[in-house]
Amino acid sequence: MKDFHDQTHDESRWQAVETRDNRADGQFVFAVKTTGICCRPSCSARHPLRKNVLFFESVEEAVKAGFRPCKRCQPDKLAPQQQRIDRITQACRILETSSERIVLAELAQRVAMSPFHFHRLFKQVTGLTPQAFQKAVRAKRLREQLTQGEPVTRAVYEAGYQSGSNYYQQADAVLGMTAKQYRQGGERAWVHFVVGTCRLGEFLVAQSERGICAILLGSNAKTLIAELETLFPHASLTAGDEQFSRRVAQIVSCIEHPGQQLALPLDIQGTAFQQQVWQALREIPVGQTASYRDIAERIGKPQAVRAVAGACAANKLAVIIPCHRVVRHDGALSGYRWGVERKRQLLEIEAEQQGE
Repeated sequence: MKDFHDQTHDESRWQAVETRDNRADGQFVFAVKTTGICCRPSCSARHPLRKNVLFFESVEEAVKAGFRPCKRCQPDKLAPQQQRIDRITQACRILETSSERIVLAELAQRVAMSPFHFHRLFKQVTGLTPQAFQKAVRAKRLREQLTQGEPVTRAVYEAGYQSGSNYYQQADAVLGMTAKQYRQGGERAWVHFVVGTCRLGEFLVAQSERGICAILLGSNAKTLIAELETLFPHASLTAGDEQFSRRVAQIVSCIEHPGQQLALPLDIQGTAFQQQVWQALREIPVGQTASYRDIAERIGKPQAVRAVAGACAANKLAVIIPCHRVVRHDGALSGYRWGVERKRQLLEIEAEQQGE
């Protein structure tokens, strides 16, 4: 006999069938006992009675159980949406392996699509335009070259930048510091920090030349400073002065009262994907939560649930980038870089504020 969890899971699947949700295609198939046919959740055929429906993890399982694939929705073949996604994946591989800039028309032609539909689908799937994706690829390649110790000029050209001036126009956005500093692990870049105590425990706030670069939470100052050293291994770390300490008071207020606007510049460094996720997190209203799957869908990458979780874990700006508002699909609290109990506390604080 099925337990309650299995029944609940089947009911959510049935809801996907009733709404013909194509996002569920590939996750399971449903079979109809009276017809002996198995279908995709999005099948356009007339809905069967719920009592006649069985669910299977795959077409193979349904076939083994004696059902045959529907000729209308063809669950044994690649879904049309998946075929389109595969073309975009192919385009991404082309961009990732090309050292030359590829224009939209050429890229669309190589995956057998019109430029208009290709551009729209590419952004829908990746969350970026083809041009923005190429920039992100070049930036990633540049970081890798510099990390390996390549001379700055050679790294710039091998990463795909057409000229030095072309790169330097984008330098801050690409690395968050000069290429030379990045190659040396941030050497000679300074980071000021302050450690203190708030209602969530110990905190550390750090600021670089460009703005607040870290807000960390923990149980003791020593551990927090060690974490900062790991994040900026070759930066010059110094205790903040009195003027910086006054700025920190604004941040503490935001930590203790989530949702307040911080009127200080932020130095947010991360991959193009992480930046997408973090921006989506900042759009979650105070007092509300979203699942990792919700965030993946909002940025146009519904299959990237685990990658979204990884981006949340890589967040260095506690509360300001509210990864504490992301929960599991069933609403349960999941991991949090600074502890699940602290995550629970933040959500309770927000709930209290909404109730006032």
